[in-house]
Amino acid sequence: MNDTVSARDQILGTIRKAKASQAKDTQSPDAQSPDTQSPDERIAAKRRGTIPARVDKDHPALVELFVEHATALSATVARVDDAAAVPGAVADYLAGENLPAAVRAAPAPTLQALPWDARPALTVSYGRSHGADEVSLTPAFAAVAETGTLMLRSGADHPTTLNFLPDTHVVVLRASQVVGPYEEAWDQLRETGPIPRAVNFVSGPSRTADIEQTIQLGAHGPRRLHIILIEDGPLAVHGAGSGGRDGG
Repeated sequence: MNDTVSARDQILGTIRKAKASQAKDTQSPDAQSPDTQSPDERIAAKRRGTIPARVDKDHPALVELFVEHATALSATVARVDDAAAVPGAVADYLAGENLPAAVRAAPAPTLQALPWDARPALTVSYGRSHGADEVSLTPAFAAVAETGTLMLRSGADHPTTLNFLPDTHVVVLRASQVVGPYEEAWDQLRETGPIPRAVNFVSGPSRTADIEQTIQLGAHGPRRLHIILIEDGPLAVHGAGSGGRDGG
């Protein structure tokens, strides 16, 4: 038994020495190895993992990459020139899908400020969903081109129930909110203040392949995800009104 323990300790000691030597070669003299940092130091360092080469693009190309990945995941995308065109895009989508002309919207200032009176046949109400709403409308905080994923943050202006209970989820996204990797989205979220209670990532409509290994949409949430993309160009700052999923 002692021989076995001794051999084990020898192997682990060799590994520790190799890791220490590697850390010394790759870090500046003043830097600490992650193995010796406290949890607070690790969080403050915001160390990044490997960034995929496919997001090493200028912003217009990142927007195209996001759309490509999002549509590959069964989301649909409508592109409009400005925010004033959003009500018309919502109404046209509902009509095209033979859905009722009524949406339950997040009470975000960015949505409430839209010219809904331009579409008087469309009924817009605000607040959380209790399960009876067929269509929800929410903003996004960011979109990740790396995987075609929407980043939705919680807050009083965006009840989480709107993202999960209605059968159809419509998301308003500005092109300026598209980033390359996930790390950039997290950086921007930290800049807005304290991390919200919930941060959700949505990649296409809800799906499962548990039933005979066949993809079924709408298994655990909306079976339609429609993104209205406002072409406003690159912009680094996002206000609190572009929030995501709340605990409501």
